[in-house]
Amino acid sequence: MRLSVSSSLRALFPLCLATICGCAVVNPNNTGDVASFSKDLQWDNDVFEVRSASGKLTIRTFGQDEGNEIFEQSIEGMVTGAEAADLNHDGFPEVLVYVTSDGSGSYGTVIGYSSNNGKSMSQIYFPPTAENSKINQGYMGHDTFSTAEDTLVQSFPVYRPGDSNANPTGPTRQVQYALVGDMNSRKFEVSRTFEN
Repeated sequence: MRLSVSSSLRALFPLCLATICGCAVVNPNNTGDVASFSKDLQWDNDVFEVRSASGKLTIRTFGQDEGNEIFEQSIEGMVTGAEAADLNHDGFPEVLVYVTSDGSGSYGTVIGYSSNNGKSMSQIYFPPTAENSKINQGYMGHDTFSTAEDTLVQSFPVYRPGDSNANPTGPTRQVQYALVGDMNSRKFEVSRTFEN
């Protein structure tokens, strides 16, 4: 007997593979039924599923004392990465998702959630770089993000007057952020900047 696999089942195979390996999957047909970003993060006994497709980000949490949670929100652009880290040294994880806007500027932002003593998660506020007078001089996007020890690190080229978007002539600015506040008002605050 010959078994046939329907097209809808075949479309699910990349999703299953992405769930197993935690990798990004690009949908060659642009039909919206395959995740454009898929990554699973683990921190001790906590697991976080990060998925994005068709302009929507979904984060599912597993392991918090008050039950599993699902966070969904619209995003403009694409998810370029996701990490779990303990940035405030409380023994519980933060989940950080890096989003880059469409277009030539590639402006970046961070969507973050912080564990409330292992019970539930609360969103972290990330201040828009363009509105932050401490760091926005010469800023025109092209951000990258990562974590280093207990800080969030943002890097971007500095543009001088007259520079085109494709050709910045200034140094690279690195901005370190500390996670501050309590469970009701956690936010990222600039702690240090340097250029090279």
